[in-house]
Order: sequence, then C-alpha cells, then structure tokens
Amino acid sequence: MNPIDQPPVVRYCTTRDGVRIAFEQLGSGPAILKSSNWMSHIEEDRDTPLWRHWLELLAEGRRLTRFDGRGFGLSERSPGQLDFDGMVADMEAVADAARLERFSILGFCHGGPIALEYAVRHPERVEALVLCGSYAQGRAVRDPSASDRAEREILLRMIEVGWGQDNPAYRQVFATKAMPEGSAAAHAAFCAIQRASATPGQARRLTELFWQIDVADRLARVACPTLVLHARRDATVPFAQGQLLAQGIPGARFVALASGNHDLMADEPAWQTLSQAVSAFLLEHGGAPAPADGRRLADLTARESAVLDRIARGLDNPEIATELGISEKTVRNHVSSIFAKLDFASRNRAIVWARERGFGRDEG
Repeated sequence: MNPIDQPPVVRYCTTRDGVRIAFEQLGSGPAILKSSNWMSHIEEDRDTPLWRHWLELLAEGRRLTRFDGRGFGLSERSPGQLDFDGMVADMEAVADAARLERFSILGFCHGGPIALEYAVRHPERVEALVLCGSYAQGRAVRDPSASDRAEREILLRMIEVGWGQDNPAYRQVFATKAMPEGSAAAHAAFCAIQRASATPGQARRLTELFWQIDVADRLARVACPTLVLHARRDATVPFAQGQLLAQGIPGARFVALASGNHDLMADEPAWQTLSQAVSAFLLEHGGAPAPADGRRLADLTARESAVLDRIARGLDNPEIATELGISEKTVRNHVSSIFAKLDFASRNRAIVWARERGFGRDEG
C-alpha cells in the first residue's frame, strides 16, 4: 500500500515553552523530517493536489515525519509565543518525540529558514538539508523601502478580509501569485487549504513573522550536504533568494527550475526535475531507501524491461514510443504494469530504483 493511503495516526508533543504540536509519520526506511510551512494541515495535506505528490516523493522508501507548526493545522492555534525561535522549538520537539537520531530535513518556503536554523543548532543530527523555494531573508528584511512597506500593509489587510475565500479578487492575489501557471482546480485547492490551515488573524500574524526572518548570517555555519532548488520565475520568493542560499552555504548544490509556480504541480516538467534531483541527492547523502517487498525483475516481461530501461534514461512516454516503435498508449499500459508489479508510487522512484540495478546506462 502507498504510505500516503494508510490511515493517519496523528500524535502530539509539547515544546519547551508548552505549545502542543501535531505530527505524524509515514513509510519506512531512512528518516526524513519535513519542516512545517506557511499553510499546513497534516490531515488535509494528504488529499490536496498541492501536497500529495510531495508526500509521495518523501515517503517513498523513507520514514517521513511531518508536523504542523504552531498556529497552523492541528497544532495549537493561539500559542503564547509566536516567533522564529518558537518555530525552531517546534521542530526540536517533534524530532525528539519521533526519536529521530540522524535524519535529513526538507524545508519548503518559510520552512526553509527553520530547517536551516535547526541544522546549525544540531549538526550532529542532520545528515542532509533540502531547501526548495526558500530564502535567507524575509520580504521586510530584503526590501525595507517605504513603497514595499505600504504594499505589505495592503496584503496584510487582504489576508484579514479574504483569507481562504474562493473569490476571484482574492484568488488573484493569493493563489495566482503562488501558482500563476496553475489550473483553476489548483487555485481552488489553494483556497481550501488556506481555510483549513489557519484563521485569518493567525495567518496575518504568521505572515508578518515570516517577513521578518533573517538567517543570512547563519548560512556559512551549515555543515551538512545541502541541495537548494528554486523556480526561475517564482513570484512569491525571488529567485535571487535561492541563489543567495546556495552561494552562502558551503558546498551547496543549486538546481534552477523552469517554472513560474512557487508551489509546483505534479504535472509540470519542473516537478520531474525537482523530484529526480531530490531523490538522487537523498540517495547519496540521506541513506539508501528501503526496498519494497516483492520487487523482482523476473516478474517483468522483456518489453517491460525495455520500457523500464528507457524510463531510467529519463525518457518520457512519447520518446519511449518513438524509440521502441510502439504506440504511446501501449507505453502507458507497460508503465502501469511495471508500477503495479514493482509497487512504485511515482516515476521518479522507478528511475532511482532502476538505475541502482544497472538500467539506463549509456550504450557503447
């Protein structure tokens, strides 16, 4: 069974300042901890097109721990302390409660600085760090001008009034800014997760907090292997912030994504670029994924093995069809059969697994 489809078991822990934090764990294998981000609800995230593909990627062959930060989702909505140090305390409490000893961390958007700060404070526990669409300096720090301050005040007021509303005017401000290339269904899902994740008042407070974050002076102290990914046309967090992270963290790798979406969708090419880069990086630095029971190459037909080899080389279905001289529909059928026989939840995982076993090598 896909780990994402298993019945959720939500657990709670308490931070050092007395805040109750909700978390859950999925899958098995090397440990990875996903930092909480701007909109988070660990029950709703499973079914939204905004996050399900992320969870499938991270839980494939790994033990994924994820949580709602203070003020969000199933965690305490009105904590006494709402600041950056408190959010790092959330991650510390979850890592301890989940008994994570050595693990990788993924931080998306506002979760990135939190993950980064944890890695600096606890270098002995962090094997690898992945930062996507993230930043070192929040908006108020990187642009303290009067004009941007005025625009920020307008946005905060709109959050108070229009947070979570499926109204074209507010959707244009919130969902379209996060996913300018997203579908109407994706925008509707964005509004729905807004409603589930936080109240308008809490959303405003948290947004103000995130805008004030500044971890630029911490970058040089990150000691673990780090992968930074950022969409070139990201309208929510400037591409330059991803570059700043990669330039400031010793030895960091940087992957530019050909997208305008801050929240990448599963059906866009940039997602395939990201998922392959993340899987390869975690395979190198975060421990080998746990194999699924019953994955046997002997179960594949000769044609399925040929298709799997092309998948491992990074070919898409039309390219495989052309190379093998078969229809695209036939390729789709073979891919479905391969995934069913070998119990793959994603094409990305199939690529990594097949390459580990010698598929996809250049001929010559």
